[in-house]
Amino acid sequence: MSAKKNKYVLPFEERIVELENKLDELQGISSDDVDLSTEIRTLEGKAEKLRKEVFLDLEPIDKVKLSRHLNRPYFLDYVDFLMDDFVELHGDRLFMDDPAMVVGMAVFDKQEVLVVGHQKGRGTKENVKRNFGMPQPEGYRKAARFMELASRFRRPILSFIDTPGAYPGIGAEERGQSEAIAHCLQVMAGIQSPLIATVIGEGGSGGALAIGAANRVLMLEYSVYSVISPEGCASILWRDTTKASEAAKQLKLTAPDLLKMGICDEIVPEAPCGAHRDPKQTASNLRKVLSRHLRELLTMSSEEIIADRYKKFRSIGA
Repeated sequence: MSAKKNKYVLPFEERIVELENKLDELQGISSDDVDLSTEIRTLEGKAEKLRKEVFLDLEPIDKVKLSRHLNRPYFLDYVDFLMDDFVELHGDRLFMDDPAMVVGMAVFDKQEVLVVGHQKGRGTKENVKRNFGMPQPEGYRKAARFMELASRFRRPILSFIDTPGAYPGIGAEERGQSEAIAHCLQVMAGIQSPLIATVIGEGGSGGALAIGAANRVLMLEYSVYSVISPEGCASILWRDTTKASEAAKQLKLTAPDLLKMGICDEIVPEAPCGAHRDPKQTASNLRKVLSRHLRELLTMSSEEIIADRYKKFRSIGA
């Protein structure tokens, strides 16, 4: 993605963006009359070298910032890239429909699937509508309702995790937020069809885990998955949110950390410098990995799928 199109820039991206802007300027000036091809090639080499240097040595807190990047593709972006014939399903049949949790039937790789995911918004108006990707109890009850339906008809389920956490407001607690999350986990434990969860951005607390009890847990390269945010952890342990960087290190929330611990099953490479730079390439990488795992799981019987999921979670921390 061109630096000009990517207005939101993180501090460690600034030098890269400056070089890319200069490169864009040179390419705009270069013509048959003014040949700047040598200078352009030199600058391209410098930009490529700088990208590798910066992204080779990212701190955990930098990956947290990347997972929250405002231009990062969200769940519905991946639905557009990966799915055909998507039909959104609504409501928990108890209280309301929750736009922060999107559920629908779709076709992936010629296979009918149920897709479930947290959805953040772009801009103030949509963020208010989507509650900044923080579902209410109704969102989790909607997810559980349709996952049970998918299991009944042996439809594979693909979930996409991207939330700071479940909404902690008084109304949500009064309507049974913790029970709704627990019920979601209970439902997922008994799903008879293949279930693959992918952390595409920020996976925060029980709000993320609620749709993450899957046979396979995948993580995009710069996504994070943790019981608490670094800022929340720092405020509890040190009563100082400025220590979020230290908390991010201690939480072991990056994809390589979680792969090592057996919580994540595979890391999906993102486009160079992050998914926000080239969402289509990132989606293409994800398609290959999802297809491979889904094909493997579809060879199993319902009993084997449930046993496989049970074994995965019982082995964590053993």
